[in-house]
Amino acid sequence: MSATGQPALEMHGIDRRCGVTQANDKVDLVVQQGTVHAIVGENGAGKSTLMKIAYGLMRADAGTIQISGEAIPRTRHRPAEALARGVGMVHQHFMLVGSLTVAENLILGHEPTRSWFGAVRRSKGRGVLDLARAEAEIEALARRYGLEVDPRARIDELSVGEQQRVEILRILWHGARLLILDEPTAVLTPGEVKRLFALLRTLVAEGKTVVIVTHKLDEVHAIADRVTVLRKGKVVAELPGQAPPEDIARAMVGRPVLLEVTKAPVVLGDVVLAVDGLHIAGRGESREAVAGVVSPWAAVVAGVSFEVRAGEIFGFAGVEGNGQTELVEALAGLREVGAGAVRFRGRDLRGVSVAQRHRMGLGLVPEDRQTRGLALAMSVADNLHFGRLAEVSRPFRLDRQAIDRRARAAITDFDVSPADPAAIVANLSGGNQQKLVLARELGRPGLRCLVCAQPTRGVDIGAIELIYTKLLAARAAGVAIVLVSAELSELRALADRVAVLYRGRIVAVVPGAALADPIELERIGWLMAGGQSTGARA
Repeated sequence: MSATGQPALEMHGIDRRCGVTQANDKVDLVVQQGTVHAIVGENGAGKSTLMKIAYGLMRADAGTIQISGEAIPRTRHRPAEALARGVGMVHQHFMLVGSLTVAENLILGHEPTRSWFGAVRRSKGRGVLDLARAEAEIEALARRYGLEVDPRARIDELSVGEQQRVEILRILWHGARLLILDEPTAVLTPGEVKRLFALLRTLVAEGKTVVIVTHKLDEVHAIADRVTVLRKGKVVAELPGQAPPEDIARAMVGRPVLLEVTKAPVVLGDVVLAVDGLHIAGRGESREAVAGVVSPWAAVVAGVSFEVRAGEIFGFAGVEGNGQTELVEALAGLREVGAGAVRFRGRDLRGVSVAQRHRMGLGLVPEDRQTRGLALAMSVADNLHFGRLAEVSRPFRLDRQAIDRRARAAITDFDVSPADPAAIVANLSGGNQQKLVLARELGRPGLRCLVCAQPTRGVDIGAIELIYTKLLAARAAGVAIVLVSAELSELRALADRVAVLYRGRIVAVVPGAALADPIELERIGWLMAGGQSTGARA
């Protein structure tokens, strides 16, 4: 890949304030034509804001924008104008209408019409909608770029990877020459990532330009020609794509970051958590129907069985939406079990409340910390003691001195910022909120098992290092951990065994170390995409 001609995108002196936050602070960005340019940075560094400004979704408070050498009026820059100038954006959360077909989504707002004389136009106007012609064009475009998708298929019938292909097809069909991809691999299997990168290389070879917003440094190394690093709204580094990941991480955080944690050999104890034939009803399914096993796919979790021992991290891999959320909620006592059994240290948990499970030694790090794990309007100290007030209670009152003292110790141990027990949790960054949840759950007296879902989602790279270290320390102390993660690199770093979940079933169980083998990783990705449908017991 090599740059050719004038820059595809130039942004100079870009300022954007969002409330009290300076999201972009005099940002300069030059993206050369015919390259893949990565934008990286911690959460809140201003990456997505900058790209939304480039695409016209947000307006800069100051600064200039040029697309292929053409100055763009800042006050009149909108997505429709950006697309007309050859700029397309694929958002992390897809912008598709599930009830429409692929072709209908692509032409929405730009419906091709056929006049009575047969001329085809790609805009609204008089004439007859020529959907068949659009479907043929889309089919040809899909074949050209290897984006196999049926233009007549409904969006809600497609997999996540197929929906992403539709998003890319949409902007290519509209003539995009500069493609902006925001966290494009967040919900893809390894095989889908490989195919996406092959497509990006094809597009660049044709002279198109790609800007990719990502937090995955291995992917930066694999695909990017240049890297722009943002920190606190400012550009702090411009590096080649082949720069060592340690250098990129240091620029992102402002200090050296440990990218690989040391994991001691596993020392297994007794079985702490045992799940046998677990079924959980899906939406619209009755508990009785699931218990009767009406069909193999009648439940969102269907016949799952596994055991986790003391001192072991048991991971779950899978594309999101394959039963992970429901499984975690059932283990924590937040969702009713349709059939099967969950036993904690030999005791059946049917009918056992969430609070009772906590007292028995079962902790939970939920996948959505803000709705399930924290009370945002309350203080750090109060959040650290939810479900643990008995530890700081005196007759008829709470021991506020003990609450403050314990909160300060947890803040120091988990490097929570600001270091103020009275700080309101809503004002903390996502990473500090997550560290707060971990501090509370890992600090539970008598903790024997931790159910941990997406522990580093939306978390800065510096906080990831600390979270990994704390989880491995709990493992070394004999805690059994159930780890659900969308990041295979995270499962490779932490898990001793990994179960692959597809449509609510365990289809394979592999050692965590196997994820370091490219061949095995490819097989796991194939399983995550439905390459095998037979059950497995862990």
